[in-house]
This record gives sequence, structure tokens and C-alpha cells, in this order.
Amino acid sequence: MRGVLRAVIARETWRRWSYLVGGGALLIPYLLVAMTTLGPLPISPLAQTVLILAAVPAAGTFVTGLVPAVRLLEGAAARELLGGPLAALPAAPARSAADRVRTGCWFTLHLFLGFAVSGVSLALPPFAAVLLVTPFVRWEVARYLGGLAQGGSRWLLVPIGLALLALCLAVIIVAGRLLARLAPRFLGPSAADRLAELAEAAAKLAERNRLARELHDSVGHALSVVTLQAAAAGRVLATDPAFAREALGAIEESARAALEDLDHVLGLLREDARPAAAPPAPQPTLADLPRLLERTRVAGVALDAEVDPAADRVPAAVSREAYRIAQECLTNALRHAGPVPVRFRLAVRGDRLELAVGNPLAEHAVPPARRTGGRGLAGIRERVTVLRGTLDAGPADGRFEVRVGLPLGSRA
Repeated sequence: MRGVLRAVIARETWRRWSYLVGGGALLIPYLLVAMTTLGPLPISPLAQTVLILAAVPAAGTFVTGLVPAVRLLEGAAARELLGGPLAALPAAPARSAADRVRTGCWFTLHLFLGFAVSGVSLALPPFAAVLLVTPFVRWEVARYLGGLAQGGSRWLLVPIGLALLALCLAVIIVAGRLLARLAPRFLGPSAADRLAELAEAAAKLAERNRLARELHDSVGHALSVVTLQAAAAGRVLATDPAFAREALGAIEESARAALEDLDHVLGLLREDARPAAAPPAPQPTLADLPRLLERTRVAGVALDAEVDPAADRVPAAVSREAYRIAQECLTNALRHAGPVPVRFRLAVRGDRLELAVGNPLAEHAVPPARRTGGRGLAGIRERVTVLRGTLDAGPADGRFEVRVGLPLGSRA
């Protein structure tokens, strides 16, 4: 009983009722057009009734629902008034023929069910009121009720009137709940729409991860180099001013390179705001590797580097990712082991690019693979996975070695 009372006084019940009554009002013009055009035709009364009350208005409402904007309007009204599962779904215009057909079916259902609920709402409450009042008053209406209004039978009108009121409320509640439950199937996204949304979300997430890797690798490397250079300059500022000036110049160059990389990443994030004619900043490739190695040496690292001259002919997609992988390997060596000797090898063997970077483990350092919160090796692994390459990284015999193999035919 409490559930019934709660449903009767619930705000959503009467919001849904207003949505239904609005649909019933929208059906009236279709009925008037059908009556005007089909009324004079010399056809049987039964056929005329079916055409006027059902066939022609149904065709008209379905065709109206095929208009793309109707889906947007119906969706907004249904989300606001019907609620239910549809309230959590975004409103969108019809994008495909299937969306238009579903909207046409919904528009027809909305208007015809709304017209039926409107009729019940207009007819049953006044009639029930008459039945409830008749046993207590004498009026001319009683003669239309026949024997029910005579003698002791007139008291039966009270429960009949209450039953009609209950029936009216039941129709309103059930019809509103029915529409709220069916709305997502007709006005919500289709399976293809959901797949498209998931694909778009996955693409955005992949782009965010790529930009995060770019920012981590470029700016992280520059900050590591700057930290070591600043520490070295501070130690010899009084005894070796020439070296201190060289270190400060290297700090300036590293900071400028970091700002360029940061501007590139921020430019990608603000791509919509960039003028169409403005090209994006170029990403570093293996052609920029000598500059990276030189900055690492200036930071105080004894770098033993061998770079295959054939690296200049590596495809652009692989070259960009290989540069970032090399940069992150050097950054890890600086960050986790300090200015220790680093062995760097990059070679092209057949259809693969092979990179090997190794350094002694500092006595106080924890191997990077065991640190928590770092993103260095994780970022390298993501880049290698995208290029369908191989990665072998970990401590061995007092050294930390990273070996990467990238197929030259990969596309980032």
C-alpha cells in the first residue's frame, strides 16, 4: 500500500504524465488533417474510422520522427520529464538511418500512448466524481445511471467511482514507467554508437598517454641533466670558473631544449586553438642524437657511445620513438646511478634497429626495476610495444642493462 501511495505522490509520476499529455496534444493536428482529407471520401464507415484514427496519423507521426532534429528534441524532453535510464545518456541528433527509424517509432508510440492517457485523464476522473456524489444528492444526472441510482443500489456507485479513479492512476503510472523503460532503446545510442564512443575514448586515452610519455621523456631528461650540471658547477665555482661557465651554458641549452619540447607538447594539447596554417613543432629523431649525447657528456657522464651511420636512414616513425627511448635510457642512468660511466650502442642490423645502454649500479642506488612510482621503463615498454619490438631490461653482474630491438617496418 505504501508503494502505491508513494507512486501516486511521486513527482516523477506527474512529470511523466505531463510528457504523455504533451504527446497526446501533438497528435491532434494529425487527426484533424486526417478527418479533413478523408472525411468526404465515399468509403465505408469502418475503413474511414480506421484511416482517420490510426493509419494516417501513424504514418504522419512516423515520417515526422524521421527528421533528425526530432530525435534531439524528443531526447531532451524525455530526459527531463521521463527520467529513468535515459537520463544518464547524452542527447544527440539522429546520425544514421537506423536512428531515424527508431525515432519515428518512438514518436508514434509517444503520441498515440499519450493520446490514450489524455483521454483516460479527461474522461475517468469526472465520471468517477459523478458516481461518488450521486448517492448523496438528487440531480438530473442520476436518471442516466438507470437502476444503479435507485434504492440501495446507489451505494454501489461509491466503490465503482473509487475503482475508476484507481484505474486512471494505474494507467498514468504504468504508461509513464513503460515509456521510461523503453526510451533508452529508441532514443539511446545504438550498439554501433557505443562502439564508436568507446573507440573515440580509447583514441583519446592513447593520445594522452603518448603526450605524457613525450613530456616525461623530454623534460625529465633535461631536468636530470640540469640537476647534475648545477651540482658540478657549484662544486668547482671557486676553483675552476671556466668549467663552471661551461656547465652554466650547458644548463641554459638544456633548459631551452626542455622549453621547446614543452612548447611542442602544449601545442598538441591546444591544437584546436592553433591557426590552421601554423605547422606543429618537429619532433626529434635519431638525427638529433649527437646533440643528446653531447648534453649527457657535459653533465659529467663518461659516455662511451657508438652510433651506426646507417641510423640516419631509419624510417621516421621508428627514428622518433628510438630517440625518445635512447633519451629515457640516459635519463634513467643519470637519475638512478648518477654520473657513472655509460656504454651506449645503436646499430642497424638487417631489418632491425638495436639499442643497448648499460651502466654500473651505484652502491647506494636501488635498481630502477624495483623502484616504485617511476615511469621510465614503463614508458620505454609502451613505445616498444607500439612498434612491436622487444625489450630486455634489468640488473646483471653489477650493471643495469637495457636492450631494445625495433623492426624497421614498424609504424608508431
